[in-house]
Amino acid sequence: MSGDGPLRLLVVDDQAVVRLGFTALLDSQDDMSVVGVAGDGQEALRLARQLAPDVVLMDIRMPVLGGIDATRLMRELPSPPRVLVLTTFDLDDYVYDALRAGASGFLLKDATPEEILGAVRVIGAGDALLAPAVTSRLIAEFAARARLAPPAELDTLTPREHEVLLLVARGLANGEIARKLCLAEQTVKSHVSAILFKLALRDRVQAVILAYESGLVVPGSAASGPAVTRGGEAGPAWSSTPGRQPHTRG
Repeated sequence: MSGDGPLRLLVVDDQAVVRLGFTALLDSQDDMSVVGVAGDGQEALRLARQLAPDVVLMDIRMPVLGGIDATRLMRELPSPPRVLVLTTFDLDDYVYDALRAGASGFLLKDATPEEILGAVRVIGAGDALLAPAVTSRLIAEFAARARLAPPAELDTLTPREHEVLLLVARGLANGEIARKLCLAEQTVKSHVSAILFKLALRDRVQAVILAYESGLVVPGSAASGPAVTRGGEAGPAWSSTPGRQPHTRG
């Protein structure tokens, strides 16, 4: 958030009715202000440089410059905004690419007004939007296509940090991790910060991607219990890869 003022937001979508709808909703909140709207990624980049928004609500498929490339280029700005990707279920491939490009999370276009406002506040507060029912499922699905060797930096994690990383990869928030491990929430925050620092990661989204891409976490095991998707439907469970143990120093 910009100082003590409202979140400065940039709405990017090639459909005027979508831009109008999001703008009306967001501007109705005392803690939010839409400072600009754009119909394509190129215009979004220009406005991001000019207006320095805190959060960009970014559509994926647009003319001139798409949302994925625009998101990647926004990471190079002097004060890069946090990007919340707007998507539908049939764009799952694009969602994963957007997260790799630097997005902090994503939002389904059919989300309720409450979900939209909540997502913007989460991203605006500097957190990543990692709902176990959706984001972790997508990351697991696409990361599983090309497994990478675990980075050597994983050896620097303590056993507790490794445990916290696995729970972050399942999409658990700090409070949920604290309850599961019987720790203070501030302790969990410290562990997460240490993990991001040691692994040279920008945020929790990158931590989740790394965990799945390196095979530390795989979908399909019932050991962790089912995740619950929107509408109460049971989703896939998440667990650490069998037989893989963290290596620690000291």
